[in-house]
Amino acid sequence: IDPSTGSVYGEIPNSDRRDIDLAVSAAKSAFPGWSSLSTAKRSRILQKISSLIENNLSTLADAESLDNGKPIWLASRVDIPRASENFSFFANAITTFSSESHSMSDFAVNYTLRDPIGVVACISPWNLPLYLFTWKIAPALATGNCVVAKPSEITPMTAFLLAKICQDAGLPAGVLNIVHGLGESVGQPLCEHPEIKAISFTGGTTTGKTIAGIAASQLKKTSLELGGKNPNVIFADCDYERALSTSLLSSFSNQGQICLCGSRIYVEKSLYPKFREDLVQRTLQLTIGDPREETTKVGAVVSKAHMEKILSCIERAKAEGGRVLCGGNRAVVSGRCSNGYFVEPTIIEGLGP
Repeated sequence: IDPSTGSVYGEIPNSDRRDIDLAVSAAKSAFPGWSSLSTAKRSRILQKISSLIENNLSTLADAESLDNGKPIWLASRVDIPRASENFSFFANAITTFSSESHSMSDFAVNYTLRDPIGVVACISPWNLPLYLFTWKIAPALATGNCVVAKPSEITPMTAFLLAKICQDAGLPAGVLNIVHGLGESVGQPLCEHPEIKAISFTGGTTTGKTIAGIAASQLKKTSLELGGKNPNVIFADCDYERALSTSLLSSFSNQGQICLCGSRIYVEKSLYPKFREDLVQRTLQLTIGDPREETTKVGAVVSKAHMEKILSCIERAKAEGGRVLCGGNRAVVSGRCSNGYFVEPTIIEGLGP
């Protein structure tokens, strides 16, 4: 669904455990060849993927904006370039890897080998679809592992396009397997599969706890980046303009759908009235609109369900005594986006810890 219009523009497979079994089998078969490939050859393939992402920047940015609702300029300047850089960085890193060794009383030397672990699972979120998808996949591939990856079912398009790019770059069949579908039918059987040796997951805390439990029972390695937004703390002796502009940026970039979002702002009492007034005024100046427009600063949130969740949180805040300083409503955008999922940038004060 295009969240800026609310209209369906495509479909993805509703995969299940059988598809996971096939993907893991393909990855397991590809592992001996890929892991034994020289670092120089693996590096060249990953650099080629990086270059092809860069060459297809416009197509990928269009797809990311359409799928996620973010302004197209943001996808063009941040998401897609960073996806390219993820592959480039790890392609370079494996060619310059070094480690330490330690002698033992002149009769032995201790050293550490870093070997690929096997087939790994990468499960990525919807807020930075290709950016975080590649941040997981690139290091796993660079170090000789094979990957079964599940992108968010809400924003699958750029993952689909990445598969073709990887084929064009010469990535061997079975090294990367992208399986589309829901968490229960794809994510859970992927994590439970006995041939999956490690799991990298970014997403909600509740799902992360479930994955941690599955992994613990099979002694799988995990990397879990879960929901944890940090507050901004503003002191009276701060660099005022920098603190103000950074708070605005961190609060509303990507419609606030980012792990770096300052979802709470604590301001020293003597500075609070001025900071509050200035932040509200700058927030009111943010342009909410069609993600295709270069002047748009705030696009659509990712889905109708997410919009309704945000609006319900605002109502709960009001019920608990919070005072809305700006925003607080579903935003109305004219033209083709009149049915889109837009929320006004909102600031609320007076809530407890």
